[in-house]
Amino acid sequence: MTGLIAFREIVLKVHSRCDLACDHCYVYEHADQSWRARPKVISPEVISHTASRLAEHARDHALPSVTVILHGGEPLLAGTARLRLVCEEFTRALHGIADLDLRIHTNGLQLSTRYLDLFDEYGVRVGISLDGDRAANDRHRRFADGRTSHPLVLAAVALLRSEPYRHLYQGLLCTVDVANDPVAVLDALVELEPPRVDFLLPHATWETPPARPDGAPDAYARWLLRIFDHWDRRGRPVPVRLFESLLSTLRGGPSLTESLGLAPTDLVVVETDGALEQVDSLKSAFEGAAATGFNVFDHAFDQVAAHPGVRARQLGLAGVSDSCRRCPVVRSCGGGLYTHRYRDRNGFDNPSVYCTDLRELVDGVEGRTAPRETAPQLSDPAELARSQEELTRILLARLHADLAADPGWAHAWELLTAVERAGEAGTDALDAVLDHPFTRTWILAALDAARDGNQDAPEAARRLTALAAAAVLRGGLDLPAEVAYRDGEVYLPTLGLLRLGEPGMEGRAALHVTDEGYAVRDGRAEHRFGPTAGDARWQPVRTWSPGPDAAPVALEDLDPYRNCFPRPPRLRLGAGEAEEWRGRLDRAWALLHKSVPEFARAAATGLTTLTPLAGGPRSGGWGEAGRHGPGALGVPYAAGVRETALALLTGRRRTRLRALTEVADLYALDGEWQHPSPWRERPVPVSRLLADVHERVAVEAYRRATATPEPGGAERIHRALDRLTEAAELTVTGKSLVAELRYELKTVDA
Repeated sequence: MTGLIAFREIVLKVHSRCDLACDHCYVYEHADQSWRARPKVISPEVISHTASRLAEHARDHALPSVTVILHGGEPLLAGTARLRLVCEEFTRALHGIADLDLRIHTNGLQLSTRYLDLFDEYGVRVGISLDGDRAANDRHRRFADGRTSHPLVLAAVALLRSEPYRHLYQGLLCTVDVANDPVAVLDALVELEPPRVDFLLPHATWETPPARPDGAPDAYARWLLRIFDHWDRRGRPVPVRLFESLLSTLRGGPSLTESLGLAPTDLVVVETDGALEQVDSLKSAFEGAAATGFNVFDHAFDQVAAHPGVRARQLGLAGVSDSCRRCPVVRSCGGGLYTHRYRDRNGFDNPSVYCTDLRELVDGVEGRTAPRETAPQLSDPAELARSQEELTRILLARLHADLAADPGWAHAWELLTAVERAGEAGTDALDAVLDHPFTRTWILAALDAARDGNQDAPEAARRLTALAAAAVLRGGLDLPAEVAYRDGEVYLPTLGLLRLGEPGMEGRAALHVTDEGYAVRDGRAEHRFGPTAGDARWQPVRTWSPGPDAAPVALEDLDPYRNCFPRPPRLRLGAGEAEEWRGRLDRAWALLHKSVPEFARAAATGLTTLTPLAGGPRSGGWGEAGRHGPGALGVPYAAGVRETALALLTGRRRTRLRALTEVADLYALDGEWQHPSPWRERPVPVSRLLADVHERVAVEAYRRATATPEPGGAERIHRALDRLTEAAELTVTGKSLVAELRYELKTVDA
């Protein structure tokens, strides 16, 4: 069957009774009482058939691993012999097909060394239910005669924490009760040093709503936020899955728990009689809510995966209610646990009965952590530059892993590492050539070629050799810098183009540093070139200064990898053309500083390279961002002063946003969500809407300052910003960027 989401986790009910009488238990105390008609203990036949079905499912879907959770009732009541059979059967069935992750969830009362020795043998990790300190635990987790279970649970945890069993300790599960002291609950759990703590909201529906002693609709959120604050103040001493899931989704990452987020369910339950059911918590909704009508004897797991109830919990955004789809925190809360949405009149097409709690919880965690979770690259240009440098080096290392076996590449790599070892001068020189924007373009092109099976190792080695040689010359290093040339020339990144022969010629030449610049030895002849050598065969990279206090910007019309823009680059400018272009750039920059000084200063930050593009202005003369690092910009050579100014402004906005998206998560990429755009006929993804607003704020400022405003331009930007504010895909960093844009627009409106 196509379109099925494979089950990666099964809950195996090995015993259907319990030795406690917890009054909040969804199995025994809620609507579904099907446990009464089921066998107490799972049979060997159910075990073997389930193991075979799981192995079949893992093989058919090529699953690398599967998780089996032994559950109940109380699973330890099944006894060591039956639990050993479970471990043996599943280990045998999955051998050679998928890795097996065995776990057990228990109240701990029966835990002893004979169980733990068995679990150690098969790597079964143990999770224990405990609601906190004694007062909290005794509120619900008691024996049928009312006796406390707390001392026995603590003894079980102590045994599990001891050697040689500590590695089996998976964590503690705590059901929330707002009548308990949240600080005391967390302290009691942390004292037991669990690898992880899970806080679960008590199962409830709109028909059987949760207890709210003070009547407040956000009581559970306030309780959990008190836990969060205490956990945070203590330095987050143990992982708390609920909080870490929220922090993950707020950063744009995945949900880490079924009770939150939009990730599709991949879990199926096997009852003691072999019945295949949906997630256990559905038993809280109504009698038979979890049933599928399937069993392990007659049905494959794929048939369960196709069940409408299972598919309903795999629809992501489409599977939540309309009000949830329009909520800005839906990526984090996911509409809440599916069970908690139930209402008699319309099933599960509702927000969670904990809706207000979940909204307050998400907003509360975000408000408390946004300053720390916001990527520093957003507000610190130096941090953005450092992140881009690191990214280039990571990509180059990945390319090296692909090409290390090529002799030419290996030789060039040795020279590159020698440069890096040559002290501060070598490190600075290497940083300069690696930070050249078109170094990134080359690396990305080479990685694409390797992925597609079209890698040209000699060409890649030539470019790496040229990079290393340019670093040697820039650093004034006494290292043997031999370059390979083709068509009679070699380009030295950041320095210039050196002609060594006629077109079609190939060969190798040695470069070295001289007192006046650089020299090349090709055979017996030595030719000097460089800044003062005056060799006609040397074409240096020209520069332009955007102001007396600004660093020079390279006017890059030589690098063969500058063809990374949406339109083709100009060929090498003549001397007169270069001077003419410099003049236009000077006047354009002066216009920007006069009309929009704050935007102009921001545009100058990090600008390292300008490439003249063929043709005149289009799309209003806006600049072009290419497939390169953050410092480069493509500008139409034939544009006038006003168009060039706009191109510098918008192009830098584009390159800055591209650079941010490369090193920081501004939005999640796990959904095809579309948003209305004031500038486009059809809805667009949040990335496109954000890019449009990011550019148009600056454009609006420029047009107003130059008396050429676009009618209704500011109103459209405001509408788009409002839509972005409500966009669930934005991370805390993305929201901070939107706030920054809103502030910029406010200064424009003033």
